[in-house]
Order: sequence, then C-alpha cells, then structure tokens
Amino acid sequence: MTSLPPLSDGVTLWLTGLPSAGKTTIAHALEKKLLDDGYKVEVLDGDVVRTHLTKGLGFTREDRDENVRRIGFVASLLARNGVVVLCSVVSPYRGARDEVRQMHDGRFVEVYVSTPVDVCQERDVKGLYAKAAAGEMQGMTGVDDPYEPPLAPEVVVPTHTQSLDESVETVWRSLNK
Repeated sequence: MTSLPPLSDGVTLWLTGLPSAGKTTIAHALEKKLLDDGYKVEVLDGDVVRTHLTKGLGFTREDRDENVRRIGFVASLLARNGVVVLCSVVSPYRGARDEVRQMHDGRFVEVYVSTPVDVCQERDVKGLYAKAAAGEMQGMTGVDDPYEPPLAPEVVVPTHTQSLDESVETVWRSLNK
C-alpha cells in the first residue's frame, strides 16, 4: 500500500459508493473527529453541492461526470490550502473519479463505501430505490444505471458489517498509519 498524504498538509477523502451506502453519515462523523483534533475540515456532500455549484446538471453520464469534476476541482483547491476535504459523492464512473485523483497531485484518498445494493435498498434514505422499483424514476445508480467500484481504493469501508463508529475508525486508522 502506498503511504497516504499527511492530514496536516491538506487532503481530499473521496467517499464513493451507492446511494444510501453511508457516505454522508461517515463524512459527518469523521468531520467531528477531525475538528476535535484541530484540523481544518470541509464537507462537500453531493446532494448539497447539486443545489448550488452544480445546479442545472442532470443525471446523464456526461452531467454526472461534470458534477464529479466540479466537486473535485473545489476539493483540490481546498486541499492544497491545508484543508481536509470530505467529499461524499456517489460518483458512479471510475473515469471521472480518476480525473479527480489527477487534479489532486497526491492529495487524494479514495474511500470505497462498499455497501451491497440490497442493503442500500433496505436503507433507502431518500426513497430513491422505491421510486425506481415503482417505475417513477429511471437511471438509478446500482439499479438501471451502473456503478463502477474502485479497482484499488486506499480504504474500503463495509458499512453492512460495521457500526458507524467502526467505519469511522477504519478510515481514521488508515489515515494515521
């Protein structure tokens, strides 16, 4: 395993996974831990960003990739200025995530929240899986639109077998080796 960048230098932790995998929950719990330890932290949540920075983008592959690129660009600016950036973004396509990694010049940690689709469907935090099952929604990641899991993430978090505290600890231990 390659060594991870020091948190104190600024870094982006890119939490990727299916909708309802636990990305945002982990990001906010990790944010608290980092703030308590004195780090400068910013959370860029995909849902929140879509209401501001990427408003107007749809859910075509091109729009999803552009959404990821824009979030990645902002994250790279923050990270190079000493901020620990926690991005909780589905980011379904590997190529777009790889582009974001390149923007970061070594300040990037991919965290794969590896929750299986059936567990995500049970959680269905936003009711998206139910809408897809009822035919009210098309292009649902993990249902009728692909999710390309990372090939070599720095951290893997199986939230279906871990508590929130254990998931946060998995990320924390990886960063502090």
